[in-house]
Amino acid sequence: MKKHIITLAGKNGSGKSSTGNKLAEMLGYERFSTGDFMRQMAEKKGISLEELGNLAQSDPSIDKSIDENSLKLAEMDNIIIDSRLAFHFIPDSFKVFLELAPEIAAERILKDKDNVHRQNEANADFSDKESIIKSITERLESERSRYKKYYNIEDHTAHENFDLVIDTSLYPMEQVAQIIYDTYQEWLKK
Repeated sequence: MKKHIITLAGKNGSGKSSTGNKLAEMLGYERFSTGDFMRQMAEKKGISLEELGNLAQSDPSIDKSIDENSLKLAEMDNIIIDSRLAFHFIPDSFKVFLELAPEIAAERILKDKDNVHRQNEANADFSDKESIIKSITERLESERSRYKKYYNIEDHTAHENFDLVIDTSLYPMEQVAQIIYDTYQEWLKK
């Protein structure tokens, strides 16, 4: 049975937070973010988000805690979950992936360099696009390695995992949200 849950995954800088917030407003849903949960976890440990990701390579309890949080959310209804793996843990959700080339992601992160979440996300020299690309690429590879090891997921960014894939470089955020909204309404009717 289909759940009234949209799981929103995507590459760094693809607009998951902004799109998720806009969709929540359009649908009257509540939005949750595993990124926010991870930032809180990193803050409690007194480390950066990148350091938490590195620690997760050898400490499976970090990912397990994040995943348990997603499973609790699966019991709810009328929500949007911004999460890399919620598509896996909530298979009856409407699964969306926001695609973005690393070069464009780095440009967006540079433009948003005063955003504290962005700084923690990339943990790179914000005057250098190449450093940001390197940092987000390393983070993606770390996630791929962990998710393969812990869940046997070959590639959590593979488009076949999702009901809808949108390249966010092609549309403004409001249009991305509208495409998701319209496609979700059609999905619910099927």
